[in-house]
Amino acid sequence: MPRVSRKQADLNRETIVDAATRLFRERGLHGISVVDVMAAAGLTHGGFYGHFESREALAQEASGRAFEQAAQRWQARVAEHDSKDAAHRAVVEPYLSRESRDNPGDSCPVVAFAGDMCHEAADSGLRQTYLHGLNNLLDSLGTLLDTEDAASKRQQVLVQYSLMFGALMLSRATRGDPLSDEILEAARATLMPGDIKGSSRNPGKL
Repeated sequence: MPRVSRKQADLNRETIVDAATRLFRERGLHGISVVDVMAAAGLTHGGFYGHFESREALAQEASGRAFEQAAQRWQARVAEHDSKDAAHRAVVEPYLSRESRDNPGDSCPVVAFAGDMCHEAADSGLRQTYLHGLNNLLDSLGTLLDTEDAASKRQQVLVQYSLMFGALMLSRATRGDPLSDEILEAARATLMPGDIKGSSRNPGKL
């Protein structure tokens, strides 16, 4: 069998990480196997260990990438608006959309990995990646609030993000029942006063 070029090997590695990033968000960090990942990447199972020492090493890199993607999407949306209010809406509305609820593979890694983190050791690499990613998103949300008092801003950020997280999680758990849309609508109405009931304007991902 001909030796794979360095360029192709790098492309294969990127394909594996991209496939894992989506699958881990869909099923959780412990819900899929190496075989699942390689099948989704369109590569043979035997090639996995040429790129990663273990499934855990891939999980940590893939979860980090998921958080990077989330942060980049928020930054891109914020950059499109001059006012904090408009930028805040541009972040919150897609997060609490039906599209975000129905497409976990492209959506919030905080929600996707939360269950797994409940069983991770406090000093595990996966948990540290999760905490780092979550804190980055909290900091980003904080820049969109008008208050200048640091303690007040921190409290608002934690409350707002907890509402966003909980609403998205519960809407997925109740998907298919009218309650699911009600939860999203109630969260949007609380975080974005004046939002149109049932709105899915500019739904987007995360």
